[in-house]
Amino acid sequence: MTAKILLVEDEPAIQELLAFNVKQCGYRAIQAEDAAAALAHVNQELPDLILLDWMLPGIGGIELAKRWRADPRTKNIPIIMLTARTDERDKIMGLESGADDYITKPFSPRELMARIRAVLRRRAPEMSEETVSAGGLALSPTTHRVTANGAVIDLGPTEFRLLHFFMTHAERVYSRSQLLDHVWGDHVFVEERTVDVHIRRLRQALEASGLDTAVQTVRGSGYRFSVA
Repeated sequence: MTAKILLVEDEPAIQELLAFNVKQCGYRAIQAEDAAAALAHVNQELPDLILLDWMLPGIGGIELAKRWRADPRTKNIPIIMLTARTDERDKIMGLESGADDYITKPFSPRELMARIRAVLRRRAPEMSEETVSAGGLALSPTTHRVTANGAVIDLGPTEFRLLHFFMTHAERVYSRSQLLDHVWGDHVFVEERTVDVHIRRLRQALEASGLDTAVQTVRGSGYRFSVA
């Protein structure tokens, strides 16, 4: 799954530099020059991570971060604050506003990409490019390959994304609506029963390996992935 990164930066040169480096690392860059544009993008489609400039025209980065953290729909989006402010008090203010990380300008592209990967691993592991393993299953996002006890498992794109999400969020119960938001995206409007169809297909694909039982139905709540 390609992570969507929203770049909120009002300086065109820095905006283009950020977009270039984000795309070079295989991520999708969504560009916004101010708070109004950023809010419009987020209302349309949730990004997987936000790079947020502190000093924006109109609504500043601190206020924007607080708004997103206060909204149930956006409260879990990882945010990295970008700023020229180097004072420790400013850093504390940025983190207390809800930012997951804080980078001072000027910064190297390599450092920024390392910070992005670290935050995604911590806050949105399903967006990481690292191979995930659990109970004999191994899933590689980069090669789009899944094996069960060494045997290759053929999965459709939706089943692949669903399994990746389950494997990176094992033992937690998710309702159909939550799975739709996380796997399909909250901007996609499909019936909740669509989840059941893809769960059934995923189990059928895993059946030969005996790992279909890892995808468990939790009556009245949703689904859980467990290999314990």
